[in-house]
Amino acid sequence: MPENAAIGHKYGFAKPSVNANITNTIMIVIPAVDLLDGQVVRLQKGNYEQVTIYNEDPLQEARKFKDAGFNHIHIVDLNGAREGTFVNLAHINEIINELGLSVQTGGGIRSYDDAAMLFDHGVSNIICSSMAVKNREDWLKVLDTYGERAILGMDLKEGKVAYGGWLKTLDQSLDDFLRPMIERGLSTVLCTDISRDGTLEGANTELYQSLQQQYPGLQFIASGGVSGLTDLKTLSEEQLYGVVVGRAYYEQKITLEQMLRYHRDRG
Repeated sequence: MPENAAIGHKYGFAKPSVNANITNTIMIVIPAVDLLDGQVVRLQKGNYEQVTIYNEDPLQEARKFKDAGFNHIHIVDLNGAREGTFVNLAHINEIINELGLSVQTGGGIRSYDDAAMLFDHGVSNIICSSMAVKNREDWLKVLDTYGERAILGMDLKEGKVAYGGWLKTLDQSLDDFLRPMIERGLSTVLCTDISRDGTLEGANTELYQSLQQQYPGLQFIASGGVSGLTDLKTLSEEQLYGVVVGRAYYEQKITLEQMLRYHRDRG
């Protein structure tokens, strides 16, 4: 059975609380830190041959988010995603322990034991994509044990669930894919539109509108394509649960202060 519901207020995605300051929004804005070989980078459309390095010190980068007023960040271990080993775990631990930030992380989580290990290291939420496809039994066990602390990473390519480095797609309907997880307590889905990831082309608002209409009981976090303040305004107006912001911030298309205008802290 999932852990006590109260844990959602400490670790999971409970209803966001008001962040005094800003606009009338229910959305959480989550700054992204992608780690590759200990450096803060961004890939374009998941291509390891198209890497931009933004900072060689992950702790320094995360500190900027904390100092700006964010208390929860999104970290992807790109080495883990590619190699299945948690090369950047020491950096994630340092960010949690030194800064006291809440961290949701993904990349390389292939089994229940991997998930349990990350929770033991103080991670607040894990994001699983490949495990939900390739190791369904362990993924459902994670949902049973950790409840809303487990986030489904759903990567979509032309409307189909992609996996295996985004090179393969599931020959299964989206509904058949999601329903068994919903029945086991899935509450939050981080959905990436692969065609827009790292492109600054704008968030696929229509996709997220459609998903929210189909699955009103799920909380959707948008990822991929956010190009600036207009995207945050649009997603907020659509009452999306949350959004991950990466390249738009690193390429100075949007400031942390602007991101905070559309952000509420998690409850």
